[in-house]
Amino acid sequence: MTVADTRVFTAHAAVTAEPGPHGRTRLTRLRSDGPIALRETPDGLYIVGAGAGPLGGDRLRLDIVVGAGASLRIRSVAAALALPGTAGEESLFTIDARVRGHLDFAPEPTVAARGCLHRAVSEVRLGPDATLRWSEELVLGRYGEEPGRHVSRLDVTRGDRPVLRHELRLDGSARSRAVLGDARAAGAVVRIGPGLTGTALGGEGFGVMPLAAEGVLVTALAADSAELRRRLEKGEQVLTGQ
Repeated sequence: MTVADTRVFTAHAAVTAEPGPHGRTRLTRLRSDGPIALRETPDGLYIVGAGAGPLGGDRLRLDIVVGAGASLRIRSVAAALALPGTAGEESLFTIDARVRGHLDFAPEPTVAARGCLHRAVSEVRLGPDATLRWSEELVLGRYGEEPGRHVSRLDVTRGDRPVLRHELRLDGSARSRAVLGDARAAGAVVRIGPGLTGTALGGEGFGVMPLAAEGVLVTALAADSAELRRRLEKGEQVLTGQ
């Protein structure tokens, strides 16, 4: 970790999961850095925010490797709050995931506070037999405030084949009725694995779209984060037949 000043961090955390004895998964690499603290628990790996932010100017990176035969569940203990920097700098959080087993990534929401300029870029590269559940949730500002600027980008590939290119850009145009309208929260869940196919369908506040590969994208809009979570869960229940 390097610290440019008392407010700006450059941090690089990493985790590697490999198959262990008796069918259990073991973490062969677990590296926390700066505001990204990783904690192993019996029910998965948790991301703990060891500092405020991300703040404008921060450069944060998380590398995830899941070996063939391994299964990794990643959660976070609290929402991330994207905050403005002192000189209008952009903050950046990059995730690079290489998955040959199964990855279930579902952190708590990111809150785009007023004045923030944040970009989240995730690249997931899947092996031939890999499966994935990836969830992202965004809250548009704290209570009673308009959000800052936030761009979230997710690219998923299997081998050389693109599976998903998904981007949510939160700026002035996003408040139009054609994009987010009056919604205060937006999110998506990507599920990739055998049997996850079907036809496009929609429900109250959510939509389900099949992908070209064996996978499905669930998207939702809501007035708050609690309702967003319920709508995303409803979309997943629809696609799994529950």
